[in-house]
Amino acid sequence: MMTRLKVLIIDEFDAEGLIEKSLQSYGYEIATLKLRALNLLTVVKTLQPDVVVLNLYTPDAAVLNMMRAINQQHPVPVVMFAEDQQTDTINQVINAGVSAYIVDGLEPKRLKAIIDIAIARFRAQQELKDELQKTKNQLEDRKLIDRAKGILCKSQGYSEDEAYHALRKLAMDRNIALGEMARNVIAMAELFK
Repeated sequence: MMTRLKVLIIDEFDAEGLIEKSLQSYGYEIATLKLRALNLLTVVKTLQPDVVVLNLYTPDAAVLNMMRAINQQHPVPVVMFAEDQQTDTINQVINAGVSAYIVDGLEPKRLKAIIDIAIARFRAQQELKDELQKTKNQLEDRKLIDRAKGILCKSQGYSEDEAYHALRKLAMDRNIALGEMARNVIAMAELFK
């Protein structure tokens, strides 16, 4: 059985509840709140929605800051419907981590497709972020390993190859990653300076 998609709707002015009614017809689990005086990050962390949908006139600085905070601390796909079509606003919205920014186009029949696309785009971006972080970590580990090899070469008279094998054997004996062993060697060297 497939779990129902949880959607948090933040709505500034949809008095008829068009978004809510439309998404409920697709079987989504809905929570609708007004934006005023709302700490959206706290709400997102508490409710843990699968998607956040905002319907507002224009995303002001406070909303953009909330989007950045959500993107950094509790990433979730965000769909934003707004009237503001200025290029600067669009760039700020995308930089804040919004998955889909729809200008002047709130049509209930398009909502499901827009949400599906936003989720797919969000997942693709998360994969890229994860891959980038993994690459950064590998590069950092490589730098630490080179530094630890240098310490072993200097203190033990090892060749570079011998230092690498010694470092690798220490890591394997302790059942830790090579980068972590390199950190330990560096920390020990710092201790005995």
